[in-house]
Amino acid sequence: MPDRYKSVLLFGAPGAGKGTQGRILGEIPGFYHFACGDVFRRINPRSELGRIFFEYSSRGELVPDAMTIQMWAESLHAYEVLGDYKPQTDLLILDGIPRTADQATLIEKHIEPLLVIHLKCSDREAMIERLRRRALKENRIDDADDNVIQRRWDVYERETAPVLAHYDSSLIVDVSSEGSPAQVLSQILRFVVPIQNEHFQGFEA
Repeated sequence: MPDRYKSVLLFGAPGAGKGTQGRILGEIPGFYHFACGDVFRRINPRSELGRIFFEYSSRGELVPDAMTIQMWAESLHAYEVLGDYKPQTDLLILDGIPRTADQATLIEKHIEPLLVIHLKCSDREAMIERLRRRALKENRIDDADDNVIQRRWDVYERETAPVLAHYDSSLIVDVSSEGSPAQVLSQILRFVVPIQNEHFQGFEA
């Protein structure tokens, strides 16, 4: 097992399409999509961790950093044990983590970022509308409340956007999230395919 998981990070404001692009990439052999938000949504709401998570998420706030990384690492390790995720051959696609500078520091012992994809959209209202549509489609109540959406945006601008400064600029690429999912994917593939090829070659060697 590698010391750290080879990873591609998806960054972007709420509604930028991180989850959509991550899920599409995860259907391609050699990529393994792991969304932090999905980890939290699967938590038993009656458990201690579940109660803490829903207490924060219902207000549009972030779960404490150390707890976030702990839950994330334990969940990823479980998928590795089950054989769903094979770090020797799968390139890890992460979205929703790290969300703060402290998380970026804490997660360093687990991952080796090979690329950071920054999904950008100049139309804030369009991304908010995406969240509203997602709330209806996926029955995600937290995305249907405009006040929660606004707080989530405020948290992103205050705490998550500066996380990009944690990484070397040579690792970061900007990709426009405006357009169809296929159009955005075509831009992302230009950057991730060479990374995946290198990862496979390293394993075969």
